[in-house]
Amino acid sequence: MEFGGRYRIAAPRNVVWAALNDPAMLKAAIPGCSHIAWSGPDRLDLEITVNLGMVKPVFKGELMLSDVSPAESYTLSGRGKGGVMGLAEGAADITLADDEEATLLAFTAHGGASGQIMKLGKAIVGNSAQKIIDGFFKRFATAMGAEIAPLGPD
Repeated sequence: MEFGGRYRIAAPRNVVWAALNDPAMLKAAIPGCSHIAWSGPDRLDLEITVNLGMVKPVFKGELMLSDVSPAESYTLSGRGKGGVMGLAEGAADITLADDEEATLLAFTAHGGASGQIMKLGKAIVGNSAQKIIDGFFKRFATAMGAEIAPLGPD
């Protein structure tokens, strides 16, 4: 599954960067997130309940940051185990750029799943993932106290 998007966030780039690395901001933005905390300089532990319609598995896992260029970009990758539901994993490349007094945030992401999750069908999983991503950025901006506008493709 592939996803992507671009947003204009009405906040300076360094403020957006700080919020992207603040567990409290992330927890407020991630639906179903019951725990997120730094466990190392480039690693976050995470627990999230994912609404897949008929089932709501709890995934426990970690997020890792790599290729970090402070206040400009990083790759965020994660893997979570949902018990009998199987494994979900993904990665996203996130970049930030100045746009007058705002920040342009762009991301490309891909992910997958195994086990019982795939038996639900890619359409259900894909729709749920896209809803999570779309909602994440809206809640993220709200937690920051900033306005956000989705942008079309480059």
